[in-house]
Amino acid sequence: MRRLAGLLVVPLLLLSAVACGDEGSDSASMKNGLPAITAGEKFGEKPTLAKGEGDPPKELKVNVISEGDGAVTKKGDAVQVNYYGQAWDSDKPFDNSFDRKQPFDLTLGAGQVIKGWDQGLEGQKVGSRVEIGIPPELGYGAQGQGDIKPNATLVFVVDILKATTIPKSATGTPVAQDNIDLPKVGTNTDGKAPTVTVPKTDPPAKLVSSYVLESKGEVVKATDTVVVNYVATLWKDGKKFDSTYDTGKTANFPLAQVTLKGLKDGIVGKKVGSRVLIVAPPADAFGDKEQQGIPKNSTLVFAVDILAKM
Repeated sequence: MRRLAGLLVVPLLLLSAVACGDEGSDSASMKNGLPAITAGEKFGEKPTLAKGEGDPPKELKVNVISEGDGAVTKKGDAVQVNYYGQAWDSDKPFDNSFDRKQPFDLTLGAGQVIKGWDQGLEGQKVGSRVEIGIPPELGYGAQGQGDIKPNATLVFVVDILKATTIPKSATGTPVAQDNIDLPKVGTNTDGKAPTVTVPKTDPPAKLVSSYVLESKGEVVKATDTVVVNYVATLWKDGKKFDSTYDTGKTANFPLAQVTLKGLKDGIVGKKVGSRVLIVAPPADAFGDKEQQGIPKNSTLVFAVDILAKM
């Protein structure tokens, strides 16, 4: 999230037509121009990689290690993967999801990951294992990141576990908004931001989570990752402080990592495909601390479209 980035514990990759390089010559430590997988080659197994030899590819390079039989991924899909990442000049990983036993979720083309991932994973089949060589300009560039040195070429082995097409809007049956003391949320389903009108009354003392549009989708669990669009405003003056619609990019919420209690609790138990009004009093929001321009003791209002879950 842009203004609410502190809500999530952000994995390393979040901090930031495929061209084919020369395949190069194979050796014990190289295969099709990229470091060879030295153990755990099968889909689902934690791999290890040899150290790169010679000059790394100057363009994005993708090798399909094993091709799945699922749907082909496309821009805008919510994709779930496991991955193992290593620098070209190293034989030790800088990050991997296999050890955490927690897959990583992203929306392709939404800028949630480095460009090499967005480009390298698009057009691959679900169930595939791919190896991706990423030049610095499609990775972390001249600034580097954490243990990744400046101008590093990166190599990833990625298992594509799932891909879900993201609808442009919540859908479902409009639910009466007859409580005059609560905000009113628009019911449009055209993919544009819904209106949020905050009443000039005192805010509720307890968390509010109610349907605006109720779908027939699956119920969201606290362990799910959900793909959402949202508008967030202050109760006090109705001023918008954040919106995914302004960037045209959905957000992924791994709910187990969301620390804004009111937002998490307001989504859990609701149905995928629905639009939900959430009103989070200070105790369920940021309390008596100012956060990124949000005044202390603020009641927050969210209109959230739960578009998909992983």
